[in-house]
Amino acid sequence: MGNQRRLARVGIVRVQRWFRESEAAFIVLAVLVGGAAGLTTLAQSWLAHAMQAQFYGLTINRLSALVSIEHPWRLVVLPLGGAGVVVLGRWKGRRGRAPVDVVEANALHGGRIPGADNLLIAAQTVVSNGCGASVGLEAAYAQMGGGIASLLGQRLHLRRADLRRLVGAGAGAGVGAAFGTPLAGAFYAFEIVIGTYSIAEVAPVIAASLAGVLVLRWLGTEPYLVAFTSNAPRGLIDYGAAAVLAVLCALLGIAVMRLVTWAERLMQGVMRGSIWRPVLGGILLIPVALISPQALSAGHGALHLDLMTRPAVSFLLVILALKIVASVISLASGFRGGLFFASLFLGSLVGQAFAQTLNLAGWGLLFDPTDFALVGMAAFCVSVVGGPMTLALLMLETTRDFPLMGIVLTGALISSAITREVFGYSFSTWRLHVRGSDIRSPRDIGWMLNLTAGRMMRRDFVTVPDTDTIAAFRNYVPLGSASKAIMIGADGCYRGIVQSAAAHAPALDPALPLAPLARLGDTVLTPETGIKAVLAHFDDEGADELAVLDEQGKVVGVVTEKHARRRYLEEIEAAQRRMFGEA
Repeated sequence: MGNQRRLARVGIVRVQRWFRESEAAFIVLAVLVGGAAGLTTLAQSWLAHAMQAQFYGLTINRLSALVSIEHPWRLVVLPLGGAGVVVLGRWKGRRGRAPVDVVEANALHGGRIPGADNLLIAAQTVVSNGCGASVGLEAAYAQMGGGIASLLGQRLHLRRADLRRLVGAGAGAGVGAAFGTPLAGAFYAFEIVIGTYSIAEVAPVIAASLAGVLVLRWLGTEPYLVAFTSNAPRGLIDYGAAAVLAVLCALLGIAVMRLVTWAERLMQGVMRGSIWRPVLGGILLIPVALISPQALSAGHGALHLDLMTRPAVSFLLVILALKIVASVISLASGFRGGLFFASLFLGSLVGQAFAQTLNLAGWGLLFDPTDFALVGMAAFCVSVVGGPMTLALLMLETTRDFPLMGIVLTGALISSAITREVFGYSFSTWRLHVRGSDIRSPRDIGWMLNLTAGRMMRRDFVTVPDTDTIAAFRNYVPLGSASKAIMIGADGCYRGIVQSAAAHAPALDPALPLAPLARLGDTVLTPETGIKAVLAHFDDEGADELAVLDEQGKVVGVVTEKHARRRYLEEIEAAQRRMFGEA
């Protein structure tokens, strides 16, 4: 029995080493993760739509495609769904921390996501979307795909860079499977989850995305974003109009992101921190839904309906306002979900209204509303979600209209540039920033958070009492024995740093007290101080060494500027090697 266990452990170790060392094996692993992500995408979509069908009596149409709610009493499911989110959230509260999503995991935790967090985020998102709240399922698709990859990668003891790569592949596969667009899914992984693009990542990420899409096609599931363009000739005037539309979408996207944060703080103030905010949010959504069901759910049905019927500008603007209000209420009140598809729907409304307004202006110009709906979808979604290539490829794979690709890409790039310049965040990173995180992208900065003063400090330092004279210091710290000494008080607490060269200056009277020579008495570090703050202190003070104090104000170590900068550069080089697949 013991031999069998030993052989089993040896076999597991060999498999783990194979996946870590073989690129072909890693691609196979990514394909398995992509297939699993496709299945979880299908399962979550089916659950959410089954809930909507049960709650609202749907048969064929999607919820947002309804003209009106036939039985308004059914809208009571909105606050009940909020209560369901609260019940699930109490599990989060007992665990004492917020669940880790894929972007945060790749940026801060090296791709490590607890399995319970995946289930919690997916369950809350399905409940939120299933009851009709104005949130999308794409966050859950990415979470489950990336979460499966994370658990499998941790089981196989993958290196940090490989685990991040696999998590991105799984997340991209989930999103790509939902839209039936493998390239868009792959670039979702590159731009939004991994944060980099390198040769080492191309094959596994694209293979995973293809696997996710093929699994859903094999099961006979059709993607839910289909649009048909005019294929009319497009000239420079179309590019110019797309640029103007992109500016509008970028500014509106920034306004929506800030509005969500403002409304969230307002609701927290009104509810005084109560966990029942989603119930209030569900109640507030009821009058919005009574005006138009197009504001409910992610907006799949409404998007297709409006593209086919081409309603008037006034109608489009009303739906635009209602959808923004519903999305803000849903997210600010605590419903779980994302703005990916909601942003696509909002962008389509802005694009159609923009094109029709230009057509009615009497300038002799004619723009196709569907074409500009696609441009608006890409531009608005890029502003909120990020990833210009992701959205450009999504539009290309959806329409197969190559001439339109250039116009869409123009709008996406302009929107991305304006958002980065004016705002600097996508919605996911903005939410993390509001919570106090330094994340601005999914780029790996977890190593930076681990590089603290406590990890870099030296413990072999010289101390002198603050009651010493210069003569006593010279006897205790002869010239050349130590460059500095830490001055401490009678209570053992830090008083400053004394430069040996200053204390040994010939012009000083040896009988004078040593205390006036101490410097940096107010500039100290704690063991938790991060590398960025450490380097900022060195720059501000022009110091060579800084003391590290514990909670009682006693010295536990010393950090030198030379060592801190060397460790910082070493970690940057290591991160670059990981990014390019060299480590």
